[in-house]
Amino acid sequence: MAKFPERVFSGVQPTGNLHLGNYLGAIKRFVEMQKTHPCIYCVVDLHAMTLPHEPEQLQRTTRDVTAAFLACGIDPKANIVFNQSRVAEHAELAWVFDCVARLGWLNRMTQFKEKAGKDREAASIGLFNYPVLMAADILIYRATHVPVGDDQKQHLELTRDIAQKFNNDFAASIAAHGHGEAYFPLPEPLIQGPATRVMSLRDGTKKMSKSDPSEYAHIALTDDADAIAQKIRRAKTDPEPLPGEVEGLARRPEADNLVGIFAALGDETKEDVLKRFGGSQFSAFKTALADLAIEKLAPIRAEMLRLAADPVFTDAVLAEGAEKARAIARPNMDAIKDILGLVR
Repeated sequence: MAKFPERVFSGVQPTGNLHLGNYLGAIKRFVEMQKTHPCIYCVVDLHAMTLPHEPEQLQRTTRDVTAAFLACGIDPKANIVFNQSRVAEHAELAWVFDCVARLGWLNRMTQFKEKAGKDREAASIGLFNYPVLMAADILIYRATHVPVGDDQKQHLELTRDIAQKFNNDFAASIAAHGHGEAYFPLPEPLIQGPATRVMSLRDGTKKMSKSDPSEYAHIALTDDADAIAQKIRRAKTDPEPLPGEVEGLARRPEADNLVGIFAALGDETKEDVLKRFGGSQFSAFKTALADLAIEKLAPIRAEMLRLAADPVFTDAVLAEGAEKARAIARPNMDAIKDILGLVR
């Protein structure tokens, strides 16, 4: 396989009311990655249209996610921060990939089955097809690495399948246009840290989500200290004390979730946490976890609120980022058109 310069692409949907799971599962990792990789951070607003949405809310949540990126420490000068819809090449390449991807591949995507529910005939084509747009998001920049949670690994595999099929189908043209044996890299997943999937505070078997009917199931990044402490105090646990070894967390999903959250917030391992708290009752552990969560999240909340009051600055970051993104995407799209035989 050809060698490609390393580039990380990260996308977050502007679903609003970002929570601790979004922070630990994605945004905190984005901040760490910018130290070692050239990174593209994209607010994927086109993906938010696969389900019914309110236009004004989409504008607001797009700015909210951008504010969260900046508040958490992403540097828009050193990286590219933009919203997807400003760069038309994402949608343009998605059509090309629609003609490369196979229907059977998409039929195997489990997230569509979960989101569409029983009445799949009523689901939008966009909901069925959005993994193809996700592939275009990544490959229009010829990104080599993508940070993904466990629930997105299948979509990244689809991205790799699409890239491989394009490289195979148009191998002769790719070589003839001076791109060697492959035009697209096969992007690798980046899954790091002790809390790759943060679960609900009310049910350790379900992913943390703002759509949960209980407000105590998630911690929003805009929650104040009192709300954070109250939600952690009321988090579901079991009657046993914390184990001394990680193996003791097996079949204890709520305990495993809280230990994982503590480890991820404190930049340590679950083993480290259990060395300190093994044998402790949950009351003492929850107090320590609440203190740590407040310490880490309070500065983020303050900066998000400041940025929310200054949308002009946030919009300027997105506009500048889109210009930098187009400077990469447009030449790549031109090269793809040449490979395909499209006259331009």
